[in-house]
Amino acid sequence: MLKNFINKPLTYLSGRSWKALSLIILAGVIAVTAASWFWYHNPSNSVSFRTTPVLRGDLQATISATGTVEPEEVVDVGAQVAGKIVAFGKDKDGKTVDYGSVVEAGTVLAQIDDALYAADVATAKAQLAQAKANVQRAEADLGQLKAKLYQAERDWLRAKKLGPSDALSQADYDAALSAYEIAKANVNVGQAALVQAKDAVAQAEATLRRAMQNLDYCTIRSPVKGVIIDRRVNIGQTVVASLNAPSLFLIAKDLTRIQVWAAVNEADIGNIRPGQRVTFTVDAFPGVVFQGEVGKVRLNATMTQNVVTYTVEVNTDNSDGKLIPYLTANLNFIVAQRRDVLMVPNAALRWTPLPDQIDPRFRQGQQRTAGVSSASAKLEGKEPQRLGTVWLVKGRYVQPVAVRRGVSDDSFTEIQSSELQEGMPVVVGEQQKEAGTASATSPFAPQPFRGSGGRH
Repeated sequence: MLKNFINKPLTYLSGRSWKALSLIILAGVIAVTAASWFWYHNPSNSVSFRTTPVLRGDLQATISATGTVEPEEVVDVGAQVAGKIVAFGKDKDGKTVDYGSVVEAGTVLAQIDDALYAADVATAKAQLAQAKANVQRAEADLGQLKAKLYQAERDWLRAKKLGPSDALSQADYDAALSAYEIAKANVNVGQAALVQAKDAVAQAEATLRRAMQNLDYCTIRSPVKGVIIDRRVNIGQTVVASLNAPSLFLIAKDLTRIQVWAAVNEADIGNIRPGQRVTFTVDAFPGVVFQGEVGKVRLNATMTQNVVTYTVEVNTDNSDGKLIPYLTANLNFIVAQRRDVLMVPNAALRWTPLPDQIDPRFRQGQQRTAGVSSASAKLEGKEPQRLGTVWLVKGRYVQPVAVRRGVSDDSFTEIQSSELQEGMPVVVGEQQKEAGTASATSPFAPQPFRGSGGRH
């Protein structure tokens, strides 16, 4: 009998018992369904609003960028002649020129082996002396030719008076004329030879000046007063001057005035202008904030991995000498500043509630959009892109407050609204209530996960 009951248990239930059991099962299903619906559609029982007070203070909008500390003016000192470096000069303190040496204009930086150039100078001097001697010889030759011309002229004048006659034959007459013409031509040749000799002297002088200049180029001197930030040669090294002069030293003209070359993204370059205030820091001096201003925006943009950036020159005073060339700087360009204004975290302007979280008086079509408050009418005529909404907690619901947004930084945004005051709590997100409370969990259905960081 027991076996039959197990196999066919319902056959042993009476009609009344079967009806009672059906009612119990139906009631349980209804209860579970109602509880699940209730917990699902009433998230306020398991989720609470995270709020933060409206603050009053100062706000500063900035554009961030990175850059490199650069000397305001750098002179690259090169060599115009080829040769071996045989010595370095002395700096302002009498020490051998090296990295960081302070030099004056005209200070000897290095000496190139000048043996070949000195020989060229000696050769050029000898050639000049020979050219000058040739001038003296040409002058003497011209004097002789002029004397011969004078004699030929006198002979011709006598022959012309006599003419061809018994006293002067026709041959002698013609010979006198020919001698006179030849003497005149020889004088012209002598004058040309003198001019040629004088030109040779000028050429020899130019060759000497060139040789002496090359000899002078063997001594490398500083063209400006400054600090050597790079020495690119060593003693014994041979420099070769070809189409491009080899670089020997890099001199910063004045390190009391220094620049930061910042790479600014094309999206931000429209907010950069000359004279704009800039603050920056360098890793070498943590905690120290340096001041500067925009000097120039260079127009030669660069593209790296499809990102267009512009180089902005930031001028800064370096009278204390703290900043040294080529440090990496983190810059903040001051775009706008506000003093003593109301502000809220940016998250308060991004958060929007579910339709059933909004106070029924402010619901419009159950849309998950910013609600409309009485303050919206007061903001009509303002730029639409500058309007926003924050939410205040009213019991189990939230109410919208329309605001006008102002200056914003990475964390806070300035707001303007007649309905908000300092200290009023605005919603920035949602969070789960702590487990263990009577209203935090449901014995019938799991709660949908909504995140502890709020919705933005």
